[in-house]
Amino acid sequence: MKTADSLRKLIHNSIVETSVQTDQRILKDALERLQKVRQDRLAGARPNVWRLIMKTPITKLATAAIVAIACLIGLSLWRGTESGIALADVLARIEQVKAVRSQWSEKATGEDPNEPYYYEVRGTRLSSQEYGWKSKVEDLDPNGGESTFREMYLYMNTLITIWPKQKKYQRTEFDNSWGEMMQRSDPRKPIKGILKYKYESLGRSTMDGIEVAGFRTTDPNHWGGKNPQVDIKLWVDVKTLLPVRYDSLASAEVNQRGDKISTHYVEYDYQWDIPVDAAEFKPVIPDDYTGTVVKLPAHITEETAIQGLKALVDLLGKYPEKLPDSGALVLRLAEKSETPAAMRLKEEIKGLTEDEIGNKLVDFLVPIRGLIRYWKLGLDNKDPAYYGKTVTLKDADKVLMRWKVSDNEYRVIFGDLHVETVTPEKLAELEAALPK
Repeated sequence: MKTADSLRKLIHNSIVETSVQTDQRILKDALERLQKVRQDRLAGARPNVWRLIMKTPITKLATAAIVAIACLIGLSLWRGTESGIALADVLARIEQVKAVRSQWSEKATGEDPNEPYYYEVRGTRLSSQEYGWKSKVEDLDPNGGESTFREMYLYMNTLITIWPKQKKYQRTEFDNSWGEMMQRSDPRKPIKGILKYKYESLGRSTMDGIEVAGFRTTDPNHWGGKNPQVDIKLWVDVKTLLPVRYDSLASAEVNQRGDKISTHYVEYDYQWDIPVDAAEFKPVIPDDYTGTVVKLPAHITEETAIQGLKALVDLLGKYPEKLPDSGALVLRLAEKSETPAAMRLKEEIKGLTEDEIGNKLVDFLVPIRGLIRYWKLGLDNKDPAYYGKTVTLKDADKVLMRWKVSDNEYRVIFGDLHVETVTPEKLAELEAALPK
């Protein structure tokens, strides 16, 4: 029999008739007996606490009923507390930290046989509640070649990325609507992510000589994409209530064949509450470095995505087979295009350096960057799909792009860029009619 059913049966079968007066009398009696136990203990006695409190039959039954009710009410509240540590307390403790340094690494692999994908990066990060964050990053060559290095600084609404070897930098400007993405280095974010969904306690253990409490979530809602698989673990120092290690394994299907992208992110070697200075978070860019400016569009909406699709069609003469993930990729696609927009763009940037081209196209790329952002972040966990490989601007009745807005509705952008809300059944019918 399940625990909850057993507790309900215990309460139902109790012969004690309760009332406010009865409850008060029972509690008063229990408290008086507990006080006597404390007094005896101070005097050197070692009585059995439960034997004294449960001396009379009525107290036994009533106490059992009260405990049963408390269990029924508190089962969900006790989730994740087997280690004696509550994650909410860990979050509250991190809120008090002014600065933290850590190391991290991330690997990503793709299973698409036609387009193998591998990405590995590692670095150090310094985060401050007052000054922002900075990170030193090493991008590893998948073929064992030379790594590339970059430095990143975030302050106010500006992200500066510097490549020392290439003597280049990029200045990315954005408004508050991009704040959540730019604050991905916030040390509170992993805790908030676990608290948001179902999780379990892993109990206590020892890690690097530190007694830690572990927590784990495998809730698929924690990740985006189709059929996600998640295994996220966090270990916390039981003395300081501060994280010692964060380990995230996740994968999701990225196409109709079921090919997956898998990622493994680890953060470790935390140094909490370290002293920092504002000067540490201000990048120094030598005079001989050249740079570009990127402006991220504000108010990312469905209309922003449509404007980005229109800009791509004007530039390429068709929808790209895959949505680009950067402005640089858009320009590479445009090199092969002979549309009026592409020819005009090529003429405007003729003879310019790479950095000059980037700066000249800041405004031109804004709607496309908005589309990229909407696809990557705005549709996270919304079962998105894109069919630009087979759908054209003339396909008014075919699904170009879709995503889930509720259990019973999908939003669909069609080939001619008009938008409709459809049921899952209607969507299945529309997608079945797409060219294979």
